[in-house]
Amino acid sequence: MGTVKCIGILTSGGDAPGMNAAIRAVTRSAIYNGIEVKGIYHGYRGLISGEIKPFKTENVSNIIQQGGTILKTARCKEFQTPEGRQLAYETLRNEGIDALVVIGGDGSLTGARIFAQEFDYPIIGLPGTIDNDLYGTDLTIGYDTALNTIMEAVDKIRDTASSHERLFFIEVMGRDAGFLALNGAIATGCEAAIIPEIYTEIDQLKELVENGFRKSKNSSIVLVAESPTTGGAMQLAERVKNEYPQYDVRVTILGHIQRGGSPSAQDRILASRLGAAAIDALLEGQRNVMVGIRNDEIVYVPFSKAVKQDKPINRELLDTLRRLSI
Repeated sequence: MGTVKCIGILTSGGDAPGMNAAIRAVTRSAIYNGIEVKGIYHGYRGLISGEIKPFKTENVSNIIQQGGTILKTARCKEFQTPEGRQLAYETLRNEGIDALVVIGGDGSLTGARIFAQEFDYPIIGLPGTIDNDLYGTDLTIGYDTALNTIMEAVDKIRDTASSHERLFFIEVMGRDAGFLALNGAIATGCEAAIIPEIYTEIDQLKELVENGFRKSKNSSIVLVAESPTTGGAMQLAERVKNEYPQYDVRVTILGHIQRGGSPSAQDRILASRLGAAAIDALLEGQRNVMVGIRNDEIVYVPFSKAVKQDKPINRELLDTLRRLSI
């Protein structure tokens, strides 16, 4: 690969707290190393339509504390076609962009992997997703903030739950991964977490009821991952109504509140480290890798591993939750 003189940066897919901190870190680290930066708006859609502007250090001032993404984000079906990707490549050539930094989750990095292969184009990915489901990194940008948002919401719901003898199902995000539900349940003292990773192994609802979820408590709270595998909180509540009509059930779906808010200190630091490391990776000649963190050390994970391999849940955490919920 020749010398990188200009990079493009975009955010794609669902937004996550800390994306702005990552944009800031990539931009300033690039400028520090004498590399020109261009911001690409609205993700891959903006890459196709040419929504691009030069970024200077002042473009990323006072954004580290902001949630969302100043570059905006969008899902782009056109980029999923060879014709759309060809248009995106032509835009990059016309703009003189030598390499791309993509901040996003599984779908975003899958698109980056395909594009990089088709055009032999250098791309560095940053894991920006509240789900924490990308393989090869202990943490993803936005996960810690979302977890704290869940904790605050559940603490408030518990205040009213403790006034009534009810079973509360609280649905959190995590379409294919139960990290938010499991760790959120531990952090808030919930009775159980119903997650997709073990849903096919055991009937989690049946286990919860048969173990006597009430015990000495006057209410119980269960976190449920929104996954189609679990059926979500509404489906589980309907099941309780039909199979265990003696229980009074309430459902709360936290929804997009989990994506918003000012990023936590941990997410700001993580995003800053990964953003700076993305430029280091390009200077080292790395390409088509996701920058992650393992055991507090920066690692480079090939796209093929990051998006194709499932990130395993920590089974010890499940056991911890079971023991502490008695």
